Amino acid sequence: MSTPLSDRLPAGVVLTAALTPRQAEVITPEAIAFAARLHRAIADRRRGLLAARIEVQARINEGWNPGFLPETQSIRDGDWRVGPIPADLQDRRVEITGPVERKMMINALNSGAKVFMADFEDANAPSWQNVAEGQVNLRDAVERTISLTTPEGKEYRLNPTTATLLVRPRGWHLPERHVIVDGEPIAGGVFDFAVYTWTNAKSLVSRGSGPYFYLPKLEHHLEARLWNDLFLMAEQELDLPVGTIKATVLIETILAPFQMDEILWELKEHAAGLNAGRWDYMFSVIKKFGRRPGFVLPDRVQVTMTVPFMRAYTELLVRTCHHRGAHAIGGMAAFIPSRKDADVNRLAIDKVTEDKLRESRDGFDGTWVAHPDLVPVARAVFDAVLGDRPNQKDRMREDVHVMAAQLLDFHVPGGTITEAGLRLNINVGIQYVESWLMGVGAAAIHNLMEDAATAEISRSQVWQWVHSPGTRLADGREVTLELVRALVTEELQKVRAQLGDARYDGGRFDVAARLFDEVVSSSDFTDFLTLKAYGHLD
Repeated sequence: MSTPLSDRLPAGVVLTAALTPRQAEVITPEAIAFAARLHRAIADRRRGLLAARIEVQARINEGWNPGFLPETQSIRDGDWRVGPIPADLQDRRVEITGPVERKMMINALNSGAKVFMADFEDANAPSWQNVAEGQVNLRDAVERTISLTTPEGKEYRLNPTTATLLVRPRGWHLPERHVIVDGEPIAGGVFDFAVYTWTNAKSLVSRGSGPYFYLPKLEHHLEARLWNDLFLMAEQELDLPVGTIKATVLIETILAPFQMDEILWELKEHAAGLNAGRWDYMFSVIKKFGRRPGFVLPDRVQVTMTVPFMRAYTELLVRTCHHRGAHAIGGMAAFIPSRKDADVNRLAIDKVTEDKLRESRDGFDGTWVAHPDLVPVARAVFDAVLGDRPNQKDRMREDVHVMAAQLLDFHVPGGTITEAGLRLNINVGIQYVESWLMGVGAAAIHNLMEDAATAEISRSQVWQWVHSPGTRLADGREVTLELVRALVTEELQKVRAQLGDARYDGGRFDVAARLFDEVVSSSDFTDFLTLKAYGHLD
């Protein structure tokens, strides 16, 4: 049974979707009105910043290279630090991420990680059901009433000690088309942030915590300023002290490393740290520079965190954070342990351990994992370095001196493009898009937890290889659209054989393959596959 709200919403605000009674307890007229006020306050600036992204892309296409901004040199040279970090964010040695789905949230909160990031963005397919239920689940998690009993009778409840909760709202580019404000969809991130904060801020503060967030896909420090202004408006309206809201920014676009000091500066009292978002970072490199003659990244599995441009960006991130008193959080370990193959697990856990050792030795204060079974693996590594200390922000990394050219040197020593790499991009890309269209934003594929960044990397690599003349596989064959389409047919046959006819025919593989083909074959690069696919969700 749904509850109509149209007669209780402010003028100019329309909700086009129905709410169940439980959803209506959280997505109230007051919460929607709050979201609408915030949206109206920043709508023009948001549009301007998104338009500026297009202008920057045009300049890059013409040969311009980004760099450290001369007009903000005083910020980079200044002696300043971010505001105080709350007690429950001091120790972030292992963070687990996942969608705002009920069972996965309970498992993540109980995982033994120090932090759980509940995700409305890359790990969430933003159907209205997922978005609305996600807000209900978050409210229940904050109130510690969240529970689940499966049809088989298995019960899920919170442990006495749980991870600190952070929420990732959607990026500035994503709309929420079910809430219309003054004739346009509300910004998805504003809606996510506003409803969560309106519903839970006072309760979080009373429990010794606060409304904490991860901010995705920023491309400029002025985009951070927009978030900061949103935080200030929310704190004023809810009568919260300035700095109650805290945010960690994902440095996951190629433009952001040039402005990390500035991003922390703009967030001021609200800044908590920066995170090395490795998968979207790789996507951003292709997106921004993929039209450059002669620039082609090899198979994505060869673009590791130790290649020069990735190493430069992560080391600069640690140095920047620690000089400003902020946390530096490492990248994702996406492996999902197999219940059947011990050899696969052993090799994967060795790689995860090696990756976390590098991060801990480089000075990161914590790291990300995607599965509860990896929490003890990552924690053991960071425990060995940190001991009883909550972090290692005292490591200033004075030895790190990164130049703009190092961040833009995309050469991968020994890198090649292989048929296996092309097939992997096709197989995983289409499988993830199909999962997303079915409402599942965090999908287990080939023992990895994949999210939207997976699809973006996969399709952007294939697009670049197809549209960069003369790009060849290691065996000498040219990468053409005809070759890609032939391999798509073969990979779909493999997927059908793996999943079975019932699952395949009951899914949306035809739509997923069509969307994949559209973005790969188009002469123009599609900025975000998720925006193109959004119209196919309920």
